[in-house]
Amino acid sequence: MQFVRRSVAAACLLAVSACGGVASGTTETTDTLTGPSADATAVQVEAVVAEPQTVDKAGRRSKRPNIVLVLMDDFSMDLVQTMRSVRDMRRRGADYSHAFVVDSLCCVSRSSLFTGQYPHQTGVRTNTSGTASGMPLGGWPAFEGNGNPARSFNVALQQAGYTTGFVGKYLNEYEWAPGRAVPPAPPGWSELNVVFGSAYDGWGFASTTLNDGRLQIRQHDAPPLSAPMAVRDRAYAGSVIERYALGFIKRHQAGAAPYFLKVAPYAPHNRTNPEPHYPGDPVFPPMFRDRPHDGKPGNCGRVACAELTTRDLPGFGDSRKDNHPLTAKGKRTKQWNTRPNPFRAAVSVNDLRNRAMMAQSVDRTVRKILRTVDDNTYVVFTSDNGFHLGQNGLGRGKGTAYDTDVHVPLLVVGPGVVKGRRAELTSNIDLAPTFEELAGLAPQPYRFGASLVPTFADPAVVRRNHVFFEHTAQALTKKDPDSALTGDELDRIPSYVAVRSRTGLLIRYDFDNAPDRTDHGYEFYPYKNRVWEKTNSFAKPRYAAEVKLLRQKLKDFDLCAAQVGNEAVAATCRGITS
Repeated sequence: MQFVRRSVAAACLLAVSACGGVASGTTETTDTLTGPSADATAVQVEAVVAEPQTVDKAGRRSKRPNIVLVLMDDFSMDLVQTMRSVRDMRRRGADYSHAFVVDSLCCVSRSSLFTGQYPHQTGVRTNTSGTASGMPLGGWPAFEGNGNPARSFNVALQQAGYTTGFVGKYLNEYEWAPGRAVPPAPPGWSELNVVFGSAYDGWGFASTTLNDGRLQIRQHDAPPLSAPMAVRDRAYAGSVIERYALGFIKRHQAGAAPYFLKVAPYAPHNRTNPEPHYPGDPVFPPMFRDRPHDGKPGNCGRVACAELTTRDLPGFGDSRKDNHPLTAKGKRTKQWNTRPNPFRAAVSVNDLRNRAMMAQSVDRTVRKILRTVDDNTYVVFTSDNGFHLGQNGLGRGKGTAYDTDVHVPLLVVGPGVVKGRRAELTSNIDLAPTFEELAGLAPQPYRFGASLVPTFADPAVVRRNHVFFEHTAQALTKKDPDSALTGDELDRIPSYVAVRSRTGLLIRYDFDNAPDRTDHGYEFYPYKNRVWEKTNSFAKPRYAAEVKLLRQKLKDFDLCAAQVGNEAVAATCRGITS
């Protein structure tokens, strides 16, 4: 697992970031608790300000735009069909049908989105901390310890005059519970409404506000089961996040300064406690209004829940006997995916329907956002990763390089965005430089991603034909928050790097977790005739030319993996996605 050792060693050279922020507004909550955080310290980021204006279709100069990012949690492509807001955004704006994430893990993906960097640059490799060579591998400790808060795009936007707001799920292990110290406030947020991880279960959680640079804690108590359904739903995590988000927009809509708001709901992520909050809560707990009740069927949005079946899960139940990884010479090597899906088809279908019901709370929020923002606002919709429910012989989870886990929706509406599908291959590391360019900034040179702004006005623009993934085995740190309900599904996925084109996926696994050794195995899947990974075709002669090209791409990526932290990305490395 050589690539992990290299990034961890380099991460030891990075400084720990300090915290900062300014005062925020208030939101209705119950049982407010307060606590001091570390003194706020300004973090300076070099920002080159370009033209601080946008140009509308008529060529008129306008003030810098507002930006709203909605980042869903574990939202998979099979749920897109249920969302009215996605349909509406497709009709109005850009639909990036080839959008991916750098790693299908919540904390790793979110860290890369914040910084526009790959995991080898951020040093955030897993969802939980653990250590390697004395440095945390993941979670908030790795994000903070490797200097990522200061490199996050929101810092540059705030210093350029934007009012910046965050609402919802932040990063794994950025937590608070009664009796624990209040965590430090990350820099670059004017308003910070983090909703802590107990919100995975839907009810009974705490959130934060900023007051003079210090975090204050607010407790959101769960009503009793006997309370009216509307009262219980008002206390649901998605409802609280919605109120925070709409309140921010309404307060700043007519302000002199432009604003950026990130809205990060927990839906449709599964709950993390083995015991449900309310008796009978499913693994994926929707609002009560969206569940079957009073003789009404569940609400799965644009699709009737009864119509969602395993047909909506391409590759469901596929035998993995023909997916054995191969050595570079085409010989069989270790097989990681040998255990059959532990869940019956009926369980997976029930999970799919409950996830669709969960998604409806966010669908309503997005539609309200679209109705509330003005015409000088960009709204971006995406997810931190996908999710599998029985596809490719797997159970319930994420973490692979397969389409189920890394392919996410990405839609953009706003001034000058021409409607239609985009052919460009994109990654979530492209969002940070996109937001910087929209704000009139030159993207920071250490961001590996590339701005999508040139594709807004011209759907035919195609600059990149490859995206890369890199994953470190969660087994190195264990204790993933999903393990109570998914078992060791994530732990058994090996470390890998992978590259994807429009027509194929090449995965290079490293089965040796030792820092100075590698044990490679390959899988290659063509997508010409199907959208999922049926048979490992790495050694098939008909794909030899494509495999050779993709193997060279991985070698090029390896040469770029020494650049970490705030080191500028070399021009040759930026060219490897062409």
